[in-house]
Amino acid sequence: MQHSFSFGPKIKEHAVLFRLWAPLVERVLVRIEQRGEWVMHPGQDGWHVVEVADASAGDRYKFVLPDGLEVPDPASRFQPGDVHGPSELVDPTFGWRAEGWQGRPFEEFVIYELHIGAFTEAGTFLSAIEKLDHLHWLGVTAVQLMPVADFPGRYGWGYDGVLPYAPESCYGRPEHLKMLVDKAHERGICVLLDVVYNHFGPDGNYLPLYAPIFSDKHKSFWGKGLNYDGKGSRYVRDFIIENAIYWLSEFRMDGLRLDAVHAMKDDSDQHILAELADRVRWALPERQIHLILENEDNESDLLARDEDGKPRHFTAQWNDDIHHALHVAATDETFGYYKDYADYRSRLRRTLCEGFAFQGEYMGYRGRPRGSPSVNLPPTAFVSFIQNHDQIGNRARGDRMVSSHSVEAIKAIAAIYLLSPQIPMLFMGEEWGATQPFPFFCDFDEELNTKVKLGRKEELKYLPGFQVDDALDPTSETTFRSAKLHWEGTETNEALIEYYRRLIRIRYQMIVPLLTQARCCRATNDKHSPLIRVHWQLARATLHLMANLSNETVISAVPIVGQTLFASDGVTSDSVGPWSVAWSLSPAISRTERPLLPC
Repeated sequence: MQHSFSFGPKIKEHAVLFRLWAPLVERVLVRIEQRGEWVMHPGQDGWHVVEVADASAGDRYKFVLPDGLEVPDPASRFQPGDVHGPSELVDPTFGWRAEGWQGRPFEEFVIYELHIGAFTEAGTFLSAIEKLDHLHWLGVTAVQLMPVADFPGRYGWGYDGVLPYAPESCYGRPEHLKMLVDKAHERGICVLLDVVYNHFGPDGNYLPLYAPIFSDKHKSFWGKGLNYDGKGSRYVRDFIIENAIYWLSEFRMDGLRLDAVHAMKDDSDQHILAELADRVRWALPERQIHLILENEDNESDLLARDEDGKPRHFTAQWNDDIHHALHVAATDETFGYYKDYADYRSRLRRTLCEGFAFQGEYMGYRGRPRGSPSVNLPPTAFVSFIQNHDQIGNRARGDRMVSSHSVEAIKAIAAIYLLSPQIPMLFMGEEWGATQPFPFFCDFDEELNTKVKLGRKEELKYLPGFQVDDALDPTSETTFRSAKLHWEGTETNEALIEYYRRLIRIRYQMIVPLLTQARCCRATNDKHSPLIRVHWQLARATLHLMANLSNETVISAVPIVGQTLFASDGVTSDSVGPWSVAWSLSPAISRTERPLLPC
């Protein structure tokens, strides 16, 4: 199904229609390299348009404002010379091979978050294709790409993007990204994209010069909020919503992860998030599209289900609460926001059973209540993890747990999140215990680099207990290169990889078939025992977890209930050894005979 978009150039058979929403200026030119320039015709509601005969894919162009400033197209499809250079006309046609691909149910997801620039030495879309067979073998069913919208400089996390329709030129061309998605689909792997609709980066965003992109009444951590509810907001909303549909249709992404939606302020009758979700699902009714949130406020209403159990708007949310509880269990770190999870056993029981650990209660780190009731949501409304880009990168040196803590502890908490009914997410390299850090990195001009370095030191004062002087220089290329994965680790740490692969296979064969009918959960709270016990009612069986997340052996006469799915070596009939986990089902059911990754 072809989708038309209001923003960006429209390539016709013998001409190109150029369009720019610029209500703050009266006159705009379009200048095409080696062709000339044309006056754009002012139209209704601030639009400027002109059709240029014989313009074609490959041509590079800029818009010229009344003061002579040349700016790229805010809806550019490709920026070969970075964010300040000319935009390139791109032919959207592509020879898709996985033509019949419609996606996968969310219950089947095992997500793998990766950063294109650091995932491989080459750091490109094409080089990422070379690692898809490894992910397929591991059991990954969805990769989540950190933002790829064009950002300034040679390297960055992607959250400072300024041209949301253009894939980052350092990673390759638009057709290379399509090749990556297509090759993933051929292996039965979905592709999710991280998108940023709460702010623009500080370098290369020319929109405020000619359009009311920012709000005067809403602010966030990054400055002025986007204008989702003021004068001219209809077109700002369309710019963002069409961008979501663009990635899902033009590039056949299977879903989006929306960054920091708590910073998307909107006083309209219909919040931008609700409209975006409605329009996405209306535009792509034939596909299984999954919309995932990052939401520090833990608003459960955004995850509500309809009478058939389907998401009304958003499919799931990253569950920081389960990360924090598991992190404290494995590391004993209780500074910063981890202090609120010092009693990790009770926090973990609640977040495994009900989703959020804080459901309106006061949270000391925030200094105010956090969250809303989530007990009525299915476990698949939450994405759980023990690593992601934020939780590693928010540390002064971007260090991973495995670099300083027991592998046995990490294996234990991995066994919990990979087999729980929530949707698991790995961070690149986790499966072989990669020790490469993932620090924050970016590449601006000298003035902005100085501001970023100062700002990073200020930010670290509010992050979990790190010495500011320990922070790496986020603007250094050395910092970026330190994050690149060393893939030889797949050969030297085969046992850990096989451990992850075994857990994922158990999940797919024994737990996934039961997830669509998850009904209730209860946790056993024994103040005299450090054991964590949780029980989920899933369709025709009950899933049981028993875990000892401590360095001491626990004497316990309570046997494993039902059919054992997984048990650490330290689990015996009368004791549970340090860092031991056991999963079981009652009554026993047969393993599914379906292949792990059907295409």
